[in-house]
Amino acid sequence: MAGTEVAATDDVTENGVPLTVAEADGVPRGGIVVLHEARGVTELVLRLVGTLAEDGWLAVAPHLYHRETGEPDVEQDDADAQVASLTGDTVLADCDAAMAWLARRGVSADRVGVFGFDTGGTAALVVAASRSLGAAVSVSAAGIREPLSAGLPALLDVAPDLGCPWLGLYGEADPAIPSEHVEALRRAAATSDVATDVVTYPGVGHRVGEGALEAEGSESSTTDALARVLGWFDSHLR
Repeated sequence: MAGTEVAATDDVTENGVPLTVAEADGVPRGGIVVLHEARGVTELVLRLVGTLAEDGWLAVAPHLYHRETGEPDVEQDDADAQVASLTGDTVLADCDAAMAWLARRGVSADRVGVFGFDTGGTAALVVAASRSLGAAVSVSAAGIREPLSAGLPALLDVAPDLGCPWLGLYGEADPAIPSEHVEALRRAAATSDVATDVVTYPGVGHRVGEGALEAEGSESSTTDALARVLGWFDSHLR
């Protein structure tokens, strides 16, 4: 998948929520809701949506900041303020709109996965603990012991409520997410009633896999992260 020409993306609206979507030719394997990073719907997110579509998935990225800015992208200097505006209710509402778009294309909830990097990884776990889905993957999800915003829960509080198989990927050298927090999240997720796994990459920083497309650190960690993300969805979205 990596390195190939990706499917083109399009912008649509579902229930008042702006979405960036992509779909390849043929019958889709299922749907992936892509939750964007702190900076918004960046070029990386667009690449990921298109690449997932090229791999046979219906991919849809809700614009989580639309209530505040009306725009998908924000500058890095503004990212903290935008993240602070997120709440569990708004994230779930935007994901519900993405799932409604998928449902209208014949994708049932058990064939829907949710994926996110950075802030999107945090949101993906929150969604996976609150909605009926097929699988979830979080990359570099922060807010483990202390919530990212006043309106979002700490991940340790919701991990035991996971309702679908969940995979977490972390860089062991991430200065923003201490390894002991990751281990606490591993233990909390393991108390849920679903399959969970947490993988850490030695010597890799916060942007492990760059949403499973690019990475700090070694090429082997990039390849492994991508394979794990795709394998998780392949195994559970059937």
